[in-house]
Amino acid sequence: MDRFPRSVALVAAGLVVAFALTACGSDDPAGDKAPDTASSSGQPSSPGAGGEEGGSGGADAAALEGTWTGTADGGPVTLSVASGKVALSAGRHICQGEVKDMGGVMIALKCLDGNTDRTMGSVESNDGEKLVISWEAGAEDTLSRADLSELPTDLPDVPAP
Repeated sequence: MDRFPRSVALVAAGLVVAFALTACGSDDPAGDKAPDTASSSGQPSSPGAGGEEGGSGGADAAALEGTWTGTADGGPVTLSVASGKVALSAGRHICQGEVKDMGGVMIALKCLDGNTDRTMGSVESNDGEKLVISWEAGAEDTLSRADLSELPTDLPDVPAP
């Protein structure tokens, strides 16, 4: 059995979604953006990109949309993807970034605390229920699609900075 109850993973998923939707980041807005891989010349970023702009990788990237949960190193990992933007919570690390098409579907992240364990990841497989991501630093995450209908709805508001 997992060391963390499913409710903890679901609460973490809710927090990641909240961070992603409110675009929390550093004080340097330019530093929060990963470089855009789309060409401004109007050429697709790669064959089969589905005509989407912003380097989001077309249909394969669209399959990442939603929230995914799992465990790594004994702690919960939650990945949320919305409109090509990504938020990840792994242990004490909160990271933000984008889905990129770099000859394959990649996830480019910047962690708020400077951690580099999960900054560039390659989507190895995604069957709609199970997602496998290999990270350049050596980790591999196997995540399952979260059922957001099970998330608590009575979470407290995050205080303004």
